[in-house]
Amino acid sequence: MAARVIFDPEGFKNMEENGEVTGFSFRYKHQYYRGITLSIVHDVSVNIDGEDIPRENISLTVNGETFTLDQMTTVIDPDYRWEFGEYATVNVKKPGGLKAGTHTLVSVQHIAPSYMPFPWIRECKTEFTI
Repeated sequence: MAARVIFDPEGFKNMEENGEVTGFSFRYKHQYYRGITLSIVHDVSVNIDGEDIPRENISLTVNGETFTLDQMTTVIDPDYRWEFGEYATVNVKKPGGLKAGTHTLVSVQHIAPSYMPFPWIRECKTEFTI
């Protein structure tokens, strides 16, 4: 059986605001086995080229709305779900973004459903070129 594509190959981009590069974003799928509400996503950590990104510099866009990681734990509206197989956009504040070239990305998802006795923690790793 072929592995599921986790990262959107077209989803790696630098982000700009008012003509200034303010960070980067990538699109990927959660690693849980079903669609989830945002409130059970307790963390999405990001390490780019060996540099850990502070939690407060990470946000997630789902269904056209952007939430900080802290805000996500309070979102119970069923309209804001991260459905199985759908990409969400992870936004990372990093002044200057990423330089042109190949980068290594490691992101760890911490998903904590109330009906499981342990959190679902999955590491996702890829190399990509901007």
